[in-house]
Amino acid sequence: MCKTFVVAVAVAFVALAMSQVNARPDAYDAAAETREFKSDLKEDGSYNYQYQTSNGIAVQESGVGGHYATGSSAYYAPDGQLIQSSYVADENGYRPSGAHLPTPPPIPVAILKALEYIRTHPHQETRQGQGRFF
Repeated sequence: MCKTFVVAVAVAFVALAMSQVNARPDAYDAAAETREFKSDLKEDGSYNYQYQTSNGIAVQESGVGGHYATGSSAYYAPDGQLIQSSYVADENGYRPSGAHLPTPPPIPVAILKALEYIRTHPHQETRQGQGRFF
């Protein structure tokens, strides 16, 4: 019984230590408070809002409901890095931007040359059996 108790206490201490290591961001975020909140909705459907929290989150957006929106957000990653992003959403879709977002690799030169060739040499179909008759 004494051996079981010692093992149980050891497991409890390890669990407590692990929860303290992993709990910092969650406990910090759980205690976050809204520091600022502003919201404005107009009769024409346009709106804007913004808010900031005590743990470093800042968000703002404006637009016209159902038509377009622009906005930005910022927060601190668990490693302390400030993550900032902005976006536009309109008839062309949702287009985010931010230094932390992946970017596509550049188009290879051979592909660019091929696309330029295609653009400058449009395909002209000739149908069989449709020659010139005089």
